[in-house]
Amino acid sequence: MAFEDEILSRQMPHSLEAEQSTLGSMLIDADCIKDVMDKLQPDDFYVKQNRDIFETIYTMFSYSKPIDGITVAEEMQKNGTYDDQTTRTYLVQLMEVTPTSANVMEYVKIIQDKALLRALAKAAGEITGMVQEGLGEAQDILEVSEQKVYAIRRGRSSQELTPIAQLVKPFLDRLNDLASGKAAQSGLPSGFSLVDQKIHGLNKSDLILLAARPGVGKSSFAMNMALNVARQCGRTVAVFSLEMSKEQLFIRLMSSEAMVDMNHLLTGRLSASDWGKLTQAARTLRQTDIRIDDNPMLTAADMNAKCRRLDNLGLVVVDYLQLMNSSGGKSYAGENRQQAVSDISRMLKIMAKELDVPVICLSQLSRANEKRDNKRPMLSDLRDSGAIEQDADIVMFLYREDYYNQESENRNMAECIIGKNRHGETGTVPLRWTPEYVTFSTMEMRFDEDE
Repeated sequence: MAFEDEILSRQMPHSLEAEQSTLGSMLIDADCIKDVMDKLQPDDFYVKQNRDIFETIYTMFSYSKPIDGITVAEEMQKNGTYDDQTTRTYLVQLMEVTPTSANVMEYVKIIQDKALLRALAKAAGEITGMVQEGLGEAQDILEVSEQKVYAIRRGRSSQELTPIAQLVKPFLDRLNDLASGKAAQSGLPSGFSLVDQKIHGLNKSDLILLAARPGVGKSSFAMNMALNVARQCGRTVAVFSLEMSKEQLFIRLMSSEAMVDMNHLLTGRLSASDWGKLTQAARTLRQTDIRIDDNPMLTAADMNAKCRRLDNLGLVVVDYLQLMNSSGGKSYAGENRQQAVSDISRMLKIMAKELDVPVICLSQLSRANEKRDNKRPMLSDLRDSGAIEQDADIVMFLYREDYYNQESENRNMAECIIGKNRHGETGTVPLRWTPEYVTFSTMEMRFDEDE
């Protein structure tokens, strides 16, 4: 019987003392509440009664209501969480067992650790269940297992539903930052101010499609943005180059950062000033965290798995979408090829949501625009488009008039045409293209678009 009693009484990891002391601290000292709210969610509490109390405080805090033993008891009574007497007695006990709130963040850390252990135990049980029931191939189970563990690392459950009440506080905090000028835009700065004004920066979980004809400069534009995010924001940038080698990409980065003609880097004909610029550029690039993978056979699942292991990830760049068709061991032709590209674009959007970072995916354009008088690309020109334009939150096209007419007056002028934008307006942003340094820059002026 003793063994059976032990099994029946076995509980998941938790600390009743830490939970009670945290709640008591919040009730006797309102100043510590904001610090606790930044670290904990209601599900981090194991005991239901404690979870209900924290959830009540969480909601009250979101609406800036005064919080103490009496107001919390009244709120819980109003919500029907507990009857009046039981609630008041337990709240009084919480305040009695907590003489001071000085150590509240230590209690919070204990709760976090126990919640993490419970989440791991739950995930391990689910993974074991999938293996025993034979649900899918080993590779599929491995992918799901990585997703579950990564979701825990990110501090969120992979399958739980989120109550809308938990979205109120982050929304109000964000709105307050915007109104007070603490946050200028929601996303990471791309390095092109006029582009950022339209798309509000590179936003978390966005799939950003950058499309152009071959040779217009989409790889250069994407690397310009990647370098800016790595340098200005101090974030890790993952670049998956299915077309160019990492050495070729690095030469472009050095040319762009040092403002040294790329032909000089390829031939070695360098002046003394070129060497000085390169030394400074190398010092700058060494301080950035840009990771490059040039394996041409990578699948979206491979990219996702590699990115999950990066702690400070800020941006992912994929160059380019159509080259991923041959990945994954399948061969596609005709309509199936379009289906493959659509499937891959969907997986990239899922990857952006799971990693909670912007993903810039480069794409080829069909030749349809070359048959028109106005050769500026549009959404229907996306090659093998299928569902690509549906999955993408933002679609940007690069266009250069001198690409089609070398005698054009607008030589080395480019346009970033925003064809789709879930965050705001579409439109055209003028850019300057400097081919010798393979770099784009913003032109703080607009030119006529009579076409």
